[in-house]
Amino acid sequence: MDFFEQQADARRRSGRLIVYFILAVVAIVLAVYFVALIALSMAGGDRPGVPNPYAESPWHPGLFALVALATIGLIFLGSLYKISQLSSGGEAVALMLGGRLIDSQTRDLAERRLLNVVEEMALASGTPVPPVYVMDNEPSINAFAAGHEPGDAVIGVSRGSLEYLNRDELQGVMAHEFSHILNGDMRTNLRLVGILHGILILAILGWFVLRSTAFSGHRSRRSSSSKEGGGAVAVILVVGVGLLVVGSIGLFFGKLIKSAVSRQREYLADASAVQFTRLPEGIAGALKKIGGRKESSKIEDAHAEEVSHMFFGNAFGSLQSNLLSTHPPLAERVRRIDPSFDGNFPKRVKPVKIAADEVGAKPRKKPGKPLEAIGAGGTTPLDPTGVLRRIGLPGMEAILYAAALLESMPEPVRNAAHEPYGARAVIYALLLDRDPQMRQKQLDALRPKAEELSYRETERLAPQIDRLPDEARVPLIETTFPALKKLSPEQYTRFRENVELLIAADEQVDLLEYTIHSMLLRNLDVQFGRAKPLAVRHHRLDPLLPSLVAVLSMLAHAGQTDEADVRRAFDKGMAEVGRSGTLQSKSEGSLRNLDAALKSLAEAGPKLKKQILAACVACVAADGKVTPREGELVQAVAAMLGVPVPPIGAQA
Repeated sequence: MDFFEQQADARRRSGRLIVYFILAVVAIVLAVYFVALIALSMAGGDRPGVPNPYAESPWHPGLFALVALATIGLIFLGSLYKISQLSSGGEAVALMLGGRLIDSQTRDLAERRLLNVVEEMALASGTPVPPVYVMDNEPSINAFAAGHEPGDAVIGVSRGSLEYLNRDELQGVMAHEFSHILNGDMRTNLRLVGILHGILILAILGWFVLRSTAFSGHRSRRSSSSKEGGGAVAVILVVGVGLLVVGSIGLFFGKLIKSAVSRQREYLADASAVQFTRLPEGIAGALKKIGGRKESSKIEDAHAEEVSHMFFGNAFGSLQSNLLSTHPPLAERVRRIDPSFDGNFPKRVKPVKIAADEVGAKPRKKPGKPLEAIGAGGTTPLDPTGVLRRIGLPGMEAILYAAALLESMPEPVRNAAHEPYGARAVIYALLLDRDPQMRQKQLDALRPKAEELSYRETERLAPQIDRLPDEARVPLIETTFPALKKLSPEQYTRFRENVELLIAADEQVDLLEYTIHSMLLRNLDVQFGRAKPLAVRHHRLDPLLPSLVAVLSMLAHAGQTDEADVRRAFDKGMAEVGRSGTLQSKSEGSLRNLDAALKSLAEAGPKLKKQILAACVACVAADGKVTPREGELVQAVAAMLGVPVPPIGAQA
């Protein structure tokens, strides 16, 4: 399956989880009803001559309705509580597991190496760079990716992974986790946590009732030996044991569902990691080291059970698999990657020594196409099918290209992008006009509005950012996301206003300004609670045709000057979706209209988005080549659609 099919499959799996949840709730309601029936039958047994209706008939509609309402309400509230607790996305999971956000200025070589690997992977796959957490108290080798969508994803890594994996092995593990991000597994994983917590509430309540019974029984023995007191304790004991058993059964089936879903996704993520890096020995080596250490992949944190299905390795440290295991047998995972594996794990695993050249983002070999080949107004051949094929699975060429892009960025600019004041300055500097008079007007408007440190950084970085290769500008934006997410709500509001101020200063919006605006706001507005993630509302193209016509018209005019070439590019885009349309004039194609059209298209289902993006790429590639300007616009379109497009320069 390609990226779009994986996304559709992830949504189907989420739907199946809801069905499984409903079936589990129905079974639990029936079980709780019979527990209540037994308890009420016992409660009436001490009154001779008084008939007990609950002992005479097993069916009582009123009791069933009351039990069903109470049980469903309890499970719903338990699930809602946990879902609300995890509403902030991956950050909540990382903090729950004792994770520590890695400082971008860290001097720890292992942490710096990890940050660079994650940054390369993110840029290569076309996703925002996620914040990275390290679990300092976990000596095992393990990792996880958590979040609702790529924009709020985080990566978590155990301390053992930093100390015992070399760069290729770490890259293989990170490729595995990025596979979960790209394939939509994270959303399913978080929903599983909420569902299982709701079912677990019954077991917790049963345990609480049993403790209360023990305390009450102790007081009863001290104060009275009446039959009534003993009978009440017995009834409460039955209720407590019944709830504990019902909750445990529900939890068993919940784990069964979780393990069945997770095991298959782990095999897929392993295979995707190999395709991503083209280095099977990387992820295979990491798995072998897990099997060779006594700590294996075990996570010691008390919350590991809740999120065990999110980890790279079995969170309970088992190398084997059973009915409830969230991961396949370790040896089988290795064997699928390395068929020559004989099942014997290394007897001793030593910590790795990190060399200086492993830390930085310096590729060990250059990408097939040098950056200068498409810089500053140049063009590069573009294969439209290659763009779509690499979405969600960009390959080593894209990783090497991303590393080269990072290397092309001046060190002061890269360092600034990694901390909040500097990240704001980087965005401000990218928005500055090349015309000296207009630039000064923007700076004069920004000076009283921006924080003093950010303003000074903007002036310092602007000349260096002006010299960046054109194709490095969008990746530079993506590297600022972890730092910008550290802003307070007040700081973000001020930053957002300043971005719009700089864009509006020249009374027109160019493509780079639109790209920055759309990429920033789509990711950060949701992060800061200013917008909700767009829901899927359309599964048919026809209602979206006016919006698609507007986008394709804009793309055609952006890439061509001759009217015949513009028309040919537009027609090629429309042909991709088997439709025809009327090309809009250049004057109709304002970026405001483009933004409204893209917001409408962003509500399309995954498979429909594939058609839309295919049409956009076909339009841009109508002349067989792409300019940096066209590449930026494709990135902006993809960002608004929520589709992770790898750097266009790496597609050739």
